[in-house]
Amino acid sequence: MVVDDHPVLRAGVAAMLENQNDLAVVGEAADGAEALSQFRALQPDVVIMDLQMPRMNGIEATMAIRAEAPSAKILVLTTYAGDVQAVRALRAGATGYLLKNSLRTQIVDAVRSVHAGRRHIAPDVSEQIALHVTDEQLTERELSVLELIALGHANKEAAAELGLAEETVKAHLKNIFLKLDVNDRTRAVTVAMERGILEI
Repeated sequence: MVVDDHPVLRAGVAAMLENQNDLAVVGEAADGAEALSQFRALQPDVVIMDLQMPRMNGIEATMAIRAEAPSAKILVLTTYAGDVQAVRALRAGATGYLLKNSLRTQIVDAVRSVHAGRRHIAPDVSEQIALHVTDEQLTERELSVLELIALGHANKEAAAELGLAEETVKAHLKNIFLKLDVNDRTRAVTVAMERGILEI
C-alpha cells in the first residue's frame, strides 16, 4: 500500500512496483487517517509511508498501525534526511527509511528487504544517525525557544511568549548553539530543520 498526499508520487511509486512480477499495489491513501482505515481493510504486506501529510502524519499513522498490528512492515519514503526525524520514525515502528531522491534506484529492493523482515535505511540517513547518536538532545524548553526564533521572534518577544526573563532565553540559546554546534540563530534554525528537530 502506498501512502502519500501527492497523487502523482503515489502513481509513480505504484507504476515502479507494478513492473515487478512479485509485487502488486493493493491500495493507496492520501493521509495517515486514510492509511489506517485502508490498512485495516486491505492488510497489505508492506506499507510505503510518507511523513509530512495532512490530518495525521506518517509517524502518527505508523504508531497507530503498529499498535493494531505489531508485525506490520512499514517503509518510510520521505524527502527528509534528518537523523532526528529518522530515529522518530524508527521508534514509531518503521522498518525502513528511504529518501525520495533514491526512489528510482532503491524502492524495489527496499520493499523486498522490509518484506523479508530486514531493516532498510538509506546510507545517508544511517550516516547522520551514527554521526549524532551521542549528541545531547535539546530540552522541551530549548525546543520552544528555538521554534519562536524560527518564527522570527526576537529574544524579548520569545521571553514574553514563554513567560521567561530575556536573560533566560539568552541562556537557552547559548545551550542550543552548543548542542547544535553552531554560532548564530539562523544556523541553529537551519541545522535543526535539516536534522528534523524542528518542523515549521
